[in-house]
Amino acid sequence: MIVQRTTSATSKSLYSPEQRARRDATPWTLVQGVLAPFQFLVFLVSLVLVIRYLATDQGQDVATVSIVVKTVTLYTIMITGAIWEKVVFGVYLFAEPFFWEDVFSMLVIALHTTYLVALLTHAFDVRTQMMIALAAYATYVVNAAQFLLKLRAARLQGANGVAATECAP
Repeated sequence: MIVQRTTSATSKSLYSPEQRARRDATPWTLVQGVLAPFQFLVFLVSLVLVIRYLATDQGQDVATVSIVVKTVTLYTIMITGAIWEKVVFGVYLFAEPFFWEDVFSMLVIALHTTYLVALLTHAFDVRTQMMIALAAYATYVVNAAQFLLKLRAARLQGANGVAATECAP
């Protein structure tokens, strides 16, 4: 008889063997692996530009463009991430292992979208728009940390998560 024992802190694996195989086989995993650090780089550049504008009142146009680029990058990673989730877990969003990350992602998207609406409608002055962008960026940092922790958990489980041990009945 084969008994599986879990050596990680959590007793439930992030991926079933079938899901892990689908994750490893889909090109969407590579797409996510490329887009995530790219989005973080765009975020860092934009953050500097927004803070510079707020501190000096200079560089409004470049800061605005950077926020739009960050938002488009976010939409891209969210759409491709939903496709990845569908391939791996069978649902476009809110798969059990990533439920809370996806819930928080909705807040991140909502704040970035609020910025775009404010920009396009001139509903708020530029400083307020930039503050909305900073709020969106703060939620993005929290969400990125959620995903990094999940990635770390997946790597740990892959390295030593489930070990098969033979036992007598």
